[in-house]
Amino acid sequence: MERITLAFFTGLAIGIVFSLVKLPSPAPPMLGLIGLIGMFFGQRLWPLLAHLVHRP
Repeated sequence: MERITLAFFTGLAIGIVFSLVKLPSPAPPMLGLIGLIGMFFGQRLWPLLAHLVHRP
């Protein structure tokens, strides 16, 4: 949880700096971010499902 919190606040700080300097965000559009979230959960879900299906 500590890593997640650190990553979030680091991203928040960088976002503020980008806003102050008036730089465009290098992040993909919202739709791309939603796709990344789906990929993250899919990556976590697949091993769990495979374990449940192949349980002896």
